[in-house]
Amino acid sequence: MPSLARVLSRAHLRHRRAQNAITVLGIAVGVMVLIAALSLTNGFTRSLIDATLRASPHLTLTGFVPQPRDPKLEAALKADPDVLAFTPFLADKGLVTRPASQGRGAGVDFATLFAVQPSAAQVLQLADAETRTLDTLKDGQIMLGSSLAQSVGAYGHEPLRLLNSQQRRVTLDLAGVFHTGNYLIDSAYAFTTLHTLQTLQGTQNITGYQLRLRDPNSAPAVGARLTRSRTYSSIPWQNLYGTLIDQLALQKKVIGFVVFLIVVVAAFGIANVLTLTVFEKTQEIAILRAIGASSRDILGIFLTEGLVLGLAGLLLGDLLGLGIAAYFTWRPFQLPGDLYFISALPVEVRFTDILWVNVVGLSTTLIAALLPARRAAAIEPARIIR
Repeated sequence: MPSLARVLSRAHLRHRRAQNAITVLGIAVGVMVLIAALSLTNGFTRSLIDATLRASPHLTLTGFVPQPRDPKLEAALKADPDVLAFTPFLADKGLVTRPASQGRGAGVDFATLFAVQPSAAQVLQLADAETRTLDTLKDGQIMLGSSLAQSVGAYGHEPLRLLNSQQRRVTLDLAGVFHTGNYLIDSAYAFTTLHTLQTLQGTQNITGYQLRLRDPNSAPAVGARLTRSRTYSSIPWQNLYGTLIDQLALQKKVIGFVVFLIVVVAAFGIANVLTLTVFEKTQEIAILRAIGASSRDILGIFLTEGLVLGLAGLLLGDLLGLGIAAYFTWRPFQLPGDLYFISALPVEVRFTDILWVNVVGLSTTLIAALLPARRAAAIEPARIIR
């Protein structure tokens, strides 16, 4: 048998169909915008991290001082199931210069130089053509980030001069450029062969090893395990780009909070509808109380109305939000290529975000419904009937 709360709440909802529809639509729009905004933010964050990891290893093991290659560590890396690939490297800072030519002035810029072996092509995640260039890089050649090459003015296979941190000079041939999409990397990184930089520095030592892992998120744990009994320090990619990750997480929280205010405003629509209903039905509520309905029954009537309106708005908002996400997945939102590192804004829908939106949204609507419901439950039948 239908309960009193269900029967009366259904009758009240039918009485104000237009206002209820507007209230449901308001909640739905807020939830839709919130899901779409979070999905676009997730996609942007994932794309930026993917772009960052294209030219950065998941984990870097560095010696406390430059030292010769470590056969025992290399054997351990080969046998480790978490390590997909590794390469020894030597790092340096340098000044890259393109000599002036007829009709063009000289180009110059600073670079972070990584000297690697062909195995670096498996550690990094560059495009296929760029991977082949890195894999076949010869002694006396250099590979520049796309923005660094543009700053220097190096557009073809031409000689470049490198002045390293020890004030030693060498002329290198430009073998190619790479593009990750992260300007901080594309404007600063350069690759050459390990033998080239060792010869320039007059050493046989290396800085350490760069690793690509099966799971990039496990870099801190894998690094701690590999360096536990060795004279190496572990630098996971999360440590290198921790500030960037924190900024992206803060951006998502701010966007979520600001957009959630739409849901809060829409929840006041529920409070408004129920307050008007309580005002109009005061005498009916008093009669119900007089014939035996308890305060809990009255409270249940209006909370049920608020729950129905809230659930309807959340369900419609979920469908609209997922629809927008699906649309932008099929036809991504295009971005100006000269302003952003990606040409289209990707979408990533996360179940946890949808769950969070619905739980918080439902809680907000119930709180909004509780205020007029408590007012209705507090009506004194004797005073109203008199």
